[in-house]
Amino acid sequence: MTPVMGEYIRPEAVAWAAFILVTALTFVGALIAVLPRNIIYNVFGLATCILGVAGLFIFLGSEFLAMMEILIYIGAISIAIVFAIMLSQPMHVQIPPAWRPKLYLSFAVSAVVFVAFSIIVLRTPWEVALERGQDWTVRRLGELFLTRYELLFELISLALLVAIIGAIITAAALGGGRKSEGGS
Repeated sequence: MTPVMGEYIRPEAVAWAAFILVTALTFVGALIAVLPRNIIYNVFGLATCILGVAGLFIFLGSEFLAMMEILIYIGAISIAIVFAIMLSQPMHVQIPPAWRPKLYLSFAVSAVVFVAFSIIVLRTPWEVALERGQDWTVRRLGELFLTRYELLFELISLALLVAIIGAIITAAALGGGRKSEGGS
């Protein structure tokens, strides 16, 4: 008879460890998103933070929102990296030093907001959520997007396409005076 893993490790402990890991990934990603002075590190930190938020959505039982976080936001971050590189100054330009009071002020404001939110969360009398009245699985949402809400889905796609084209035109207009480094 083979032993069952549940005899050695409690499933609750594994769930807690996974939750702590996802939460740590979110916070570390957020720190990487705001602390480095290099735009590429900031964008990778933001993508890491969003990946952690997607993990938190999985813990909340909303797999659809988790997938949308990954597909839309992290995918959009990849495009943002390209535009950030196109619109940023060359690497040989000296970056001015960080203004320390601004850094300290941002940490102070963050701490005040964190304490305020913590007080709100701890003083709120939470109630058990009611059962969902309808089927909100990924399959059902996909069916709704491709049948009943098809026009809305297409309009959102069109708005995203217009935003991307506008960003390309803006980048081309701002970078129009630069010459390529290839000598032409």
